[in-house]
Amino acid sequence: MEDAAQPSEITTRRSKRARVPAKIKFGDNQSHDRTSDPSDQSPGEAEREGSFDEFVEPRARGKRNRMEESSAAAKKFDQSLIEVIKGNGKLIPQVVKLWVEQYEKDPKPAMVELLMMLFEACGAKYHLREELLDETDVDDVVVALVNLARKGEVEDYQSSKKKEFKNFKDNLVSFWDNLIIECQNGPLFDQVLFDKCMDYIIALSCTPPRVYRQVASLMGLQLVTSFITVAKMLGAQRETTQRQLNAEKKKRTEGPRVESLNKRLSTTHEKITVIEEMMRKIFTGLFVHRYRDIDPDIRISCIQSLGIWIMSYPSLFLQDLYLKYLGWTLNDKSAGVRKASILALQNLYDVDDNVPSLGLFTERFSNRMIELADDIDVSVAVCAIGLVKQLLRHQLLADDDLGPLYDLLIDDSTEIRHAIGALVYDHLIAQKFNSSQSHAKGDDGDSSEVHLGRMLQILREFSADPILSIYVIDDVWEYMNAMKDWKCIISMLLDENPLIELTDEDATNLIRLLCASVKKSVGERIVPATDNRKQYYNKAQKELFENNRRDITVAMMRNYSQLLRKFMADKAKIPSLVDIIVHMNLELYSLKRQEQNFKTLLQLMKEAFFKHGEKDALRSCVKAINFCSSECQGELKDFAQNKLKELEDELIAKLKTAIKEVMDGDDEYSLLVNLKRLYELQLSRSVPFESLFEDMVMILRSFKSMDDEVVSFLLHNMSLHVAWCLHSIINSDIVSEESLSSLLSKRNSLFEQLEHFLDAHTEVQEEGKRGNQSACRVCTILAQTWCLFKKSKFSSTKLESLGYCPDSSVLQKFWKLCEQQLNISECLDMKWDHVNDQHNVSTFWSKNETEEDDVNHEYVEETNRDAVMIAAAMLVATDVVPKEYLGPEIISHFVMHGTSVAEIVKNLIAVLKKKDDDVHNIFLEAMRRAYHRHLLELSRSDDTSKSVKDCKDLAARLSATFMGAARNKHRVDILRIIRDGIDYAFVDAPKHLSFLEVAVLHFLSRLPTPDILEILKGVQKRTENVNTDEDPSGWRPYYTFIDSLREKCSKNDGFQDEKDGATVRRRGRPRKRRNIQGKKLFDDHSSSEEDSISASDEDARGDEERQVEEEEEEAPLIHAIRSSAKLRSLRVSREENKGQTNPGDSGRATDTVAASGTSDGPPINAVQL
Repeated sequence: MEDAAQPSEITTRRSKRARVPAKIKFGDNQSHDRTSDPSDQSPGEAEREGSFDEFVEPRARGKRNRMEESSAAAKKFDQSLIEVIKGNGKLIPQVVKLWVEQYEKDPKPAMVELLMMLFEACGAKYHLREELLDETDVDDVVVALVNLARKGEVEDYQSSKKKEFKNFKDNLVSFWDNLIIECQNGPLFDQVLFDKCMDYIIALSCTPPRVYRQVASLMGLQLVTSFITVAKMLGAQRETTQRQLNAEKKKRTEGPRVESLNKRLSTTHEKITVIEEMMRKIFTGLFVHRYRDIDPDIRISCIQSLGIWIMSYPSLFLQDLYLKYLGWTLNDKSAGVRKASILALQNLYDVDDNVPSLGLFTERFSNRMIELADDIDVSVAVCAIGLVKQLLRHQLLADDDLGPLYDLLIDDSTEIRHAIGALVYDHLIAQKFNSSQSHAKGDDGDSSEVHLGRMLQILREFSADPILSIYVIDDVWEYMNAMKDWKCIISMLLDENPLIELTDEDATNLIRLLCASVKKSVGERIVPATDNRKQYYNKAQKELFENNRRDITVAMMRNYSQLLRKFMADKAKIPSLVDIIVHMNLELYSLKRQEQNFKTLLQLMKEAFFKHGEKDALRSCVKAINFCSSECQGELKDFAQNKLKELEDELIAKLKTAIKEVMDGDDEYSLLVNLKRLYELQLSRSVPFESLFEDMVMILRSFKSMDDEVVSFLLHNMSLHVAWCLHSIINSDIVSEESLSSLLSKRNSLFEQLEHFLDAHTEVQEEGKRGNQSACRVCTILAQTWCLFKKSKFSSTKLESLGYCPDSSVLQKFWKLCEQQLNISECLDMKWDHVNDQHNVSTFWSKNETEEDDVNHEYVEETNRDAVMIAAAMLVATDVVPKEYLGPEIISHFVMHGTSVAEIVKNLIAVLKKKDDDVHNIFLEAMRRAYHRHLLELSRSDDTSKSVKDCKDLAARLSATFMGAARNKHRVDILRIIRDGIDYAFVDAPKHLSFLEVAVLHFLSRLPTPDILEILKGVQKRTENVNTDEDPSGWRPYYTFIDSLREKCSKNDGFQDEKDGATVRRRGRPRKRRNIQGKKLFDDHSSSEEDSISASDEDARGDEERQVEEEEEEAPLIHAIRSSAKLRSLRVSREENKGQTNPGDSGRATDTVAASGTSDGPPINAVQL
């Protein structure tokens, strides 16, 4: 029981019952003011330790005062109870006192008034007769109320949007709370008033009308909460009385005082017993049914209330009999219910004294708590992670149980990742939850070097993929101060008195950590945001970032060059190391007189640029040197610009030498590496190399058998140089004829080479050779260059001669090569299917490296498809080429190559519609070209199921673009598509009649019935003088089409459900498939109902798995690159199929418990997920 209250506090607070209660939101810590301190409302006489006269006097005086106040209230108020509840809640305490006074004078009229208020609060007006109150049966009244609801004679005050009812819920809760507190010294224990009220409330809570269940549950749950308030006050009074009795017994005197205390102790105990029985009655009659109600709001209220009851009155509710309901509702299908249960458990585990009583509960439900960390709802998952942290704090979980949680370090939700990051830091790095570990090394256990060492141990499992490492660093950074200890990190990298010896892998991870931490400290993102919104910072944040930038510069200033020298040759470390300088305050080099260190730094970066040929290293060096040449001041800026000019001159000289070596027959490696360097440099700035451009053209003309990668980078550099020349001319005030003719010459040379390789790659792939990166680059470079010199851009200007539009033959060759790139993956799939038919798969893939290479190649092929489709779509969207040819060709591939290509085509269609282009002709032509591919496939093979499906899917997706308002707006276009499609189908009938079935039919659902009738008549007229019996199979599509038209007309189904042809995407996070059998904790509730529920879950799982397959393509890219071995050092046990490269396996935990509307069967205690 709660500790007794202080006498002085009780004496001063007794009069507070008349105060206006604060607004209480039910289900959200309601009545916390009362339940938090049992002494607030304790009777004053319980605390007196004086004479017997002192003990009996206060009650009479308190009653006299109450009668006086009630008399005054009677003069002031003439409203009914329900009017007060609907209106001003401030009047509730006074009205309650008045009602209690009336009840004490004449119980029946007052009780009738209270019950009628109860009915009207539920929305029904039902009159009870005072003289028949005792004979009235509760069930008869409830049946009558249900009949009123069926007739629609019920008003829902609780859910009403009317302004006058906005406080109805709070006022109703306040009324019952005040009533119980006011009745605690009398009517509460008369076994009449509240027994009758509870009977009606429980009965109404089990009725079909939802409004009855909602209001009755609200009142019933509040009754228990208020009963707890009274029980706690009585408990405090009982403890005080017991102390007084013990003190009297020590005096060894018998008398009226001892007898009075014994009597009072017995009476108080009896009252507590009675009130606990009333709590149990409501719990068994209302809660055990409504916590399973079909209305999630009712279930949430039940669970929130149960959490408050357990916290407020643990002597009764903190036992498995009640705790199990919190465990069962962790499986509820509503996210709000699951969250309410988790929050209630968080409050329980937050109190250390509760933990021993939660042992069996934790053993039973801890697995489910861990699963909820991966819940489909982000807010539930974050709360569940907080709950797991509390379990770890009390050492109730083993490390092996945390395996699934560590996968969430690379989840696509930022909130979940950071919540897991906090758990990882507390549990694995700071080791706050294990006192023996955290203090085993004394003060050194909390040092930055120790924490960094533990972080490196985690990062070892992600070393193979830098992206995953960055995700983990981002998750933990906010909580780990050691990541901002720049001096410690630099000291560890330079091996200055290390406590931990770094391996080469650790050094790489530590440099990545240093670079990522620097970026985070100055306000940059290191993980892409899901919403792509620009970050905005206030003045204080900007000042903090600037201070961090200054601290980083001071820490790196003297040691930066040493780090570069040490790791100069390491291609994995140098990109992150060089990146740091762009986040430093370079002015400090002058202020601190460290100019020589800065010059040394630039020289080392230049050396790194010529030492490496990988993209990351080159890009970092170019970015760093450009930053220094633009951000420095004075002498240092001149030095940086001179160093950049030296780098350009040296690079051009190396390229000329490499070209000469290739022409002399030497190796192409030097040329390739320097072309990569020039390409990275040209991406950020113009590099003048006039003579070098001619050398590039010459080597391309002379050496047709060069490596594809060399050719690609030659073309890239030539196109970038042409683009920079065009940029210079456009931005010049005066354009010389010489510069214009030079640009035209370079452009024509570039087009000549691109068209040559366009022909070459087309011929190579027609011979059946595998597609290559060079073909994709030719397509993208050609499209980009065409866009740069778009004819309409320069028409009617002085630069009109620069305008260019490819002729139809070149455009057709361009699309042919693009189409070949799109179809490469399908050809490869057919090839591998044939291989798998001839050989055992496990023998064919002899090594894991081979399988990884194949996965990487698939990714490259997919990227190539996206690139060529974007290039082609860009030409149509920007009107670079006529849309009549290329537009339909692109759209005809809408559904053939996965979601990424489909999204590109979808965006193109949106652009075309905005321009009010001739969309109906483009759509029809796209379907005709897809149908033509089907006919070609039909001539080659008997199996045309895929080509037929492609045609139907294309028509369905195109028709789905005419939905809602667009359907009415584009009605004319839809009619044109259908009529022109019918014309095409009847050309050389019945050869193309199947076009009606695979294409035209899908657009009919977008038309009203009158239009469909007109189309039906027109189609029938076409066959009036035709003998269709000569070729029944050929005319079958015609009759199928006619039957479909008639069916739509007969059903008046002109406007079909708009879900047809459209993919309905689920909201929330992707689901995760699981099959976990929960342990049985309470054997007495293992019922047949549970078995049926589990069986229904099995049936539902099939639908869920199909849904997961549909969501595979929508999963974030990060899931496709998870490392299956990344958690070994964390000693985790992974779920089957966890961590595979298939994005579909990285879904989310789901909930399958169906809530019953009025079921009173046993609760669920075992659920398969």
